[in-house]
Amino acid sequence: MPIDMDMNKDREHPIVCPECGSRNIVRDPKRGELVCADCGLVLTEHLIDQGPEWRAFTSEEKDERSRVGSPITLTVHDKGLSTVIDWRDMDAYGKKLTPNKRAQIYRLRKWQVRSRVYSSIDRNLAVAMAELDRLSSQLGIPRNVKEDAAMIYRKAIEKRLIRGRSIEAMIAAAVYAACRIRKVPRTLIEIASQSRVNRKELGRCYRLLLRKLQLSIPIANPIDFIPRFGAELSLSGKTLKKAVEILQQAKKNRITAGKDPTGLAAAAIYIAGLLTGERRTQREIAEVARVTEVTVRNRYKELVRKLKITI
Repeated sequence: MPIDMDMNKDREHPIVCPECGSRNIVRDPKRGELVCADCGLVLTEHLIDQGPEWRAFTSEEKDERSRVGSPITLTVHDKGLSTVIDWRDMDAYGKKLTPNKRAQIYRLRKWQVRSRVYSSIDRNLAVAMAELDRLSSQLGIPRNVKEDAAMIYRKAIEKRLIRGRSIEAMIAAAVYAACRIRKVPRTLIEIASQSRVNRKELGRCYRLLLRKLQLSIPIANPIDFIPRFGAELSLSGKTLKKAVEILQQAKKNRITAGKDPTGLAAAAIYIAGLLTGERRTQREIAEVARVTEVTVRNRYKELVRKLKITI
C-alpha cells in the first residue's frame, strides 16, 4: 500500500513532531503508524485502517463490492445473511410506533422468524448454533475454533449423521474435534462437564465424526496443556519452562506414547514445582488437570525413574 505523504494538507491543526518540531508527517497504512519523515520518530502506532477489508483489482470489481452488513460466518444458521427486525417498537428516530404500525411490524417480525427457520435443517442449525454459542462461551474457546466446529457440524448434516442423535452431543463432539485440530487444549471431560451429555456419549459421537468425515486429527501434545494448568496454579515461567523441558525429554525417550496427555502434563508440573521450589500438592494439580491423584502419582514416579531425575 502507498504511503500517504499529505498528512497535514488542508488541516486547521497540523500534526507537529514533538522531537524535532517538523510538520512533515508520514502515514504508513501498512504498518498502521504515523512517522516523522525528518527524524524518524514514530508518533502513533496501531492506527485503525479505514479502508475496505477486501481487495479489488479492476474498477468493475470495485463497483461490485460492498461493505454493507456484517461478514458471512458459519456460526449463524443462515450464515448471517438474513435481516433481523428489532424487538423494540421504535422508529429510526427513537420514537414509539403508532398502534397500527406496531401491529404491522409484529406481523412482519413473526413471518421473518418463520422464514429464517423454514426447513427442518434450518431449525436444526438454529438450535445447534445457539448451543455452540453457549458452549464456546463456557469453555472460552477462540473464534477460529468456533468457526471450525460450525463447519464440522454442517458437514455432519450434509452426511446425514445428525438424524436420530442428540444435537447437543454432536455439537459438543464437533467442538472437541475443532479443539484437537487447532491444538487448543480442551479435554473430553471439560467439554462434557459444560454440555448436557455425558462423556461416554460425547466420545461415541466424536468417533463417529472421525470415521464418517475422515477428519485429520493431530496427536494430543501434553506440552499444550502446560500454560493453562500453570496459569490456574499461579506458577512462574521458570517452572513452566522446566515442565516443558521434562516433557520434551520424555518424548525423546519415548515415554509419552500411549499415555494420557493431561496426566503427563500434571506430573511434569509437579516435578518442575519440586525442582524450582514452587511446590504444589498432587491434589491441587489433579483438580486443575481433571485427573485423579493416583494418575499424577504414577506418572510422576515413572518420569522420575526413567529420566533419572533427582528430587
